Amino acid sequence: MTRIAFFDTKPYDKTWFDALCVDYDIQITYFEPKLNQNTALLAKGFEVVCAFVNDHITEEVLDQLYDGGVRLLAMRCAGYNNIDFKAAIGKIHIVRVPAYSPYAVAEHALALLLSVVRHTHHSYVRTREFNFSLNGLVGFDLHEKTIAVVGTGKIGKVFIHICKGFGMKILAFDPYPDPSLGVEYCSFEEICKRADIISLHCPLTPESEHLINKKTIGMMKQGVVLINTSRGGLVDSQALLEGIRSKKIGSAALDVYEEEGELFYEDRSNTILEDDVLMLLISMPNVLVTSHQAFLTQEALQNIAKTTLGSINEYVKGDVMTHEICYQCATCHKVPNQRCF
Repeated sequence: MTRIAFFDTKPYDKTWFDALCVDYDIQITYFEPKLNQNTALLAKGFEVVCAFVNDHITEEVLDQLYDGGVRLLAMRCAGYNNIDFKAAIGKIHIVRVPAYSPYAVAEHALALLLSVVRHTHHSYVRTREFNFSLNGLVGFDLHEKTIAVVGTGKIGKVFIHICKGFGMKILAFDPYPDPSLGVEYCSFEEICKRADIISLHCPLTPESEHLINKKTIGMMKQGVVLINTSRGGLVDSQALLEGIRSKKIGSAALDVYEEEGELFYEDRSNTILEDDVLMLLISMPNVLVTSHQAFLTQEALQNIAKTTLGSINEYVKGDVMTHEICYQCATCHKVPNQRCF
């Protein structure tokens, strides 16, 4: 039987992993803490570790896992910028879930957009206090507005199709354009100048880090709306705050935040946040923040569990792991029918 150490466990994780692991010879031990240098020793004696997007998987953590017998790190998420891949090569195989539900994330992005431009979150709070005034709730039509989609992978494509249904004019930016989408691709600088709304759907890489910064915000139209359901590090939070204060950014809706690691997914209602930038962003009437929940649908959770357990089963059987990734994958073009090492 293969034993899995499962970190950063939430109740909704257990539902599908418990339901589907009966199909495999697998035993899961759930740990509530995140995986980091202080908790890695909990995985001693396990061959497989399952981790999540905000775990801190540094060289020190990987060395502890390897010394404790771990040979496979199964990330139950698409992102992997929190892993020191060079420290893992030759020691610990890494798999991920490249796509669990592009519809879940794209639909949440649209929900954020509709909420922030029509002020439905404010309306909800008002009416619960029997305040039925419409003052301050004036929004604008999405129809005929120009929206820029940054990143046209699986999620970006779904989001584009949704926006077409609203009759929006669509611009796109991606290093690898897809002509079949029937949208206008242009430079990021041109997007900044022309878009009424900018929605981020690209991965976090050294090239895309702080894609939204003081300089690019300065290029944007007055009152632009910014949506981010991708990675927090795409946006320079301080620059965003300054853009909102100056009214350059008309409104922002964020499901991710660059310093979310110790905050999101946790109940911090009885503590004083030490992150002044996040506190100020949340306090702004034209900013809407959700706690990295765009992925959180029944369909996505089922796909995450199914794909993760499938990868673990491939590892146990000695098969090629379909979703294995390492720091060389971007350049080696992965040899067919062969593991990364």
